[in-house]
Amino acid sequence: MSAADIIKDIKARKFKPVYLLHGEEPYYIDQIIHYMEEHILTDMEKGFNQTVLYGKDTDMATIMNAAKRYPMMSDYQLIVVKEAQDLKWAKETEGSSKEAEFVQSYFEKPLPSTILVFGYKYANFDKRKKLYKSIDKNGQIFQSEPVRDYKLAAWIDDLVKEKGYKIAPQASALMAEYLGADLSKIANEVEKLLLNIGKEVTIDTDLIQRNIGISKEYNVFELQKALAVKNVLKCNQIINYFADNPKANPMVMVMANLNAYFSKILKYHYLPNKGDAAKELGVNPYFVKDFETAARSYSLPKTFDIISLLREYDLKSKGVDSTGNITDGELLKELLFKMLH
Repeated sequence: MSAADIIKDIKARKFKPVYLLHGEEPYYIDQIIHYMEEHILTDMEKGFNQTVLYGKDTDMATIMNAAKRYPMMSDYQLIVVKEAQDLKWAKETEGSSKEAEFVQSYFEKPLPSTILVFGYKYANFDKRKKLYKSIDKNGQIFQSEPVRDYKLAAWIDDLVKEKGYKIAPQASALMAEYLGADLSKIANEVEKLLLNIGKEVTIDTDLIQRNIGISKEYNVFELQKALAVKNVLKCNQIINYFADNPKANPMVMVMANLNAYFSKILKYHYLPNKGDAAKELGVNPYFVKDFETAARSYSLPKTFDIISLLREYDLKSKGVDSTGNITDGELLKELLFKMLH
């Protein structure tokens, strides 16, 4: 089930006695838990029947004793264990101790009036554990997977549309490039942005620049466009800006984006059917023409050379085969010259 499916069931008052929410992406785990805390119990019921525990401050015996209680003046009690990855029991190998047996027996037959939720973030729970299998059988397991880089722009599009707003492809791509894969950070920036505009307004790069602090003219996205048409002047202006503002434009981020960009150009060269480019490259169809232009600017051998250069300068930025006396900005300028000539 997706996070939306679980929230839909909760809205319909279809509860499971145990939820294990685990995975590398914390955004959806937090989203589900927040909805549970706000909507399962009424404000009057929460005082006696809603308990929040934290993994590093509790243990399984305490959790089990709380779970075995019956609700007061309510059909359910809600117990949320946040940061469950810090639970001592969760890190240990299962054994035959009395505590392990006590814990296991509860998950084999959980109390229907208790809704016990584990928020196990930044890692996947060990699926080999008996506990996992018991929850899978008697409760609900949700695994929160990270959104891949090439899907981030589409994820932003969906998030904005879900809230009843519109966003231009260039704007969502720019946000994806600069905010990275932290969904919570992206969602917060989107929320702040939407506070300042009406639903009739389409979010464009100007709005992104004014409200999120991303330079519309001097960013990796614009550098890619300038590289695609070999606009030497514009490329140098952007790289000089990066060199003068290293904290806002760290070399590791610039290199990662350029490597991903030229890897897509390489893939475009090899596509037997260019009509499938959007799907095969994992990009919005709006941007396919940019890769077509870039592929004309950079032959297949030149694209291979550039990818090799990117790897070489990535190593140099980390001190490999470098004197250590050259700045990241100088490395970027040197790299750009070799890419364009």
